[in-house]
Amino acid sequence: MEKIIINGGQTRLTGQVEIEGAKNAVLPLLAATILPSEGETVLHNVPILSDVYTMNKVVRHLNIPLDFSENQKTVTTQAATEIAIEAPYEYVSKMRASIVVLGPILARNGHARVSMPGGCTIGSRPIDLHLRGLRAMGAEITQRGGFIEARAEQLHGAHFYMDFPSVGATQNILMAATLAKGTSILENVAREPEIVDLANLLNKMGADVKGAGTDTIIVKGVEKMHGAHHSVVQDRIEAGTFMLAAAMTQGNVLILEAVREHNRPLLSKLSEMGADVIQEEDGIRIIGPKTLKAVHVTTLPYPGFPTDIQAQMTAAQSVAMGESTMIETVFENRFQHLEEMRRMGVSVDISRNTAIIQGANDLTGAEVQSTDLRASAALILLGMVASGLTMVDNLEHLDRGYYHFHEKLAALGADIKRVKHEEIADV
Repeated sequence: MEKIIINGGQTRLTGQVEIEGAKNAVLPLLAATILPSEGETVLHNVPILSDVYTMNKVVRHLNIPLDFSENQKTVTTQAATEIAIEAPYEYVSKMRASIVVLGPILARNGHARVSMPGGCTIGSRPIDLHLRGLRAMGAEITQRGGFIEARAEQLHGAHFYMDFPSVGATQNILMAATLAKGTSILENVAREPEIVDLANLLNKMGADVKGAGTDTIIVKGVEKMHGAHHSVVQDRIEAGTFMLAAAMTQGNVLILEAVREHNRPLLSKLSEMGADVIQEEDGIRIIGPKTLKAVHVTTLPYPGFPTDIQAQMTAAQSVAMGESTMIETVFENRFQHLEEMRRMGVSVDISRNTAIIQGANDLTGAEVQSTDLRASAALILLGMVASGLTMVDNLEHLDRGYYHFHEKLAALGADIKRVKHEEIADV
């Protein structure tokens, strides 16, 4: 077990930072490697994250040869003539995103058996939309013994409207539709850059997908798919985390190759808070003001303000002058990190899905527990501006979505270390 220790209060981040491939993109891309029946698939710019290792195990369990080169940041898979039908509990329970293998397995085999995903600390994340979409394409689905079992001799095209633009459901149904007979029209789908990235890979594999990035995707089913080469899109959430870190610390940081379009809601709020947002040839530079201004934020599905940057934004709101509000509309239980932030002096009132934050109070370091992936990063950001030592525990959450996070912050000037528990007395 390890902790991150930050000596905060005097940090001013400066320099430039390289961003990894997107966690939220690479997991469905790995699931898509189930679909080809011939050839080799090579994914480039693969982030070295615990969730990637878990998804790799799922793919290998399905009898698909897979090699992960950490040095090259590539995953190479070979198309399998026959794949297994089952994704077991030991993998799916560790990572809910692995449910996206359901559609590809069903499309390839006509039969899929995937463990029910467990609960989630940030909300229930029901999978009913996944199942309704597959049923619309002709699948018979049963749930028993902790497994979802789906059968369809041949999936067929369908016209399916999603009640909510779920990212996972969009990915699952989209991948299943690529090998369905006929045309599928998927309406009110998720529009995230990660959806576009998945569609780009599927088209390279021989699929016929149009409309990704809009609220309607049209998929003409094909008989078979083949391997392809593809580079994973940049992680806009990691990029956004470093943007907020620069703004909070009166910093001056260039986020290399950051995509303005992907980060537009956050960049707008950073400007509103008084930060300078400068587009440069090599990326986006964020220069933090002496004092951040209070801001009101509501999370929404893309292209709205991302829920995955909500916790990090509340850290920034905690040091902004005045009263800020954060309204969370995507997940019903994503304010747990604020209870830990209170230990550091953050003044916040929470009523259902709304947090009212009184900023610019004196913040002091404390021992805090990560409650989920993005909360981990938020607590570390707050630790950089709080006086004294902050110790952040439960780093298994952080490792699911950030690679060498403390090392990147240290390179920018943060006084931060990652140590084993038994080494803490020597710090």
